[in-house]
Amino acid sequence: MRNFNYSKIKDLKWDSEILSLIAAIYKETGKQEMYLKQRPKELEKLVEIAKIQSTEASNAIEGIVTTNTRIKQLVEDKITPRNRYEQEIVGYRDVLSIIHESFDAIPITVNYILQLHKILYGHLNNPMAGRTKSVQNYISATYPDGRVEVLFTPLDPFETPTALESICNEYNRIIGNMEVEPLIAIPIFIHDFLCIHPFNDGNGRMSRLLTTLLLYRSGFYVVSIYH
Repeated sequence: MRNFNYSKIKDLKWDSEILSLIAAIYKETGKQEMYLKQRPKELEKLVEIAKIQSTEASNAIEGIVTTNTRIKQLVEDKITPRNRYEQEIVGYRDVLSIIHESFDAIPITVNYILQLHKILYGHLNNPMAGRTKSVQNYISATYPDGRVEVLFTPLDPFETPTALESICNEYNRIIGNMEVEPLIAIPIFIHDFLCIHPFNDGNGRMSRLLTTLLLYRSGFYVVSIYH
């Protein structure tokens, strides 16, 4: 069984450039708080634009696309999805909206991650929605000549629930104890999430949604992180 110990992170030596970037982000966060108080309506408009951009970009990474006009209408809930791609897009929209509106009420636990995955596939008849993977998955590359190469093999299905619970517990512990800077802990958590690859489908999109959730919960007002 895999062992996750996030306390070891604090003993690592970090590049000065990374530390400078973290300091710069916190500096901008201070300006953000002032902007939130002084111009809330303008910021809300930016958030609505970001929801469209983030939904479009995150789904496009997985080859899930539609026209610019329809994706705007889908995110704004003005039209009904007409095919599988659009059903996946509105599922992503639903999860993103929940995160924007209720991030502080969504703890980082296996049950909540499964619930968000179920909502992601809420417009599709997917029996594995909200469940960890039932078969081994692989990260592969397909080359122009048709050759397929396995680049990485994630955890076995039987290891997945325990590993997912472990990284949630470890993340919550080091953040709760303020052992590790959130801007360092978040990408490590997401890296481990992707290495586990807990679902038959939707791992990439879930990782980006969880990144948004973790940033929000750590006090960073996310506008767009996928462009």
